[in-house]
Amino acid sequence: QLQLVQSGGGLVQPGGSLRLSCAVSGATLDAYTIGWFRQAPGKEREGVSCVSRIGSRTNYVDSEKGRFTMSRDIAKNTLYLEMNSLKPEDTAIYYCAAGSMWYCTDADADFRSWGRGTQVTVSS
Repeated sequence: QLQLVQSGGGLVQPGGSLRLSCAVSGATLDAYTIGWFRQAPGKEREGVSCVSRIGSRTNYVDSEKGRFTMSRDIAKNTLYLEMNSLKPEDTAIYYCAAGSMWYCTDADADFRSWGRGTQVTVSS
């Protein structure tokens, strides 16, 4: 059974950095496309980043470009979302999710397995 276990997150000051982890069990990373999503209070969930089964990466939020970096450690079967220069508007619950498609997408309905989410709060 596929499981995604998230860690990281927390409270950080504006301009600070955090790294989120998503450890996958029950399958190897190349069997799934993994997406990062976030949901801020009162807002819909939005796609953040994605890495496909073949390793191609996509960022979906313009404000992230250059600030968020997604990577994966095949040996550890774990994905990471490194977030730098964090802003208060990055405050949200962040989720990782897995889908069996070959391509990246920011459509959350395409992802069938989800982590529990981790809170990221950017505040002074």
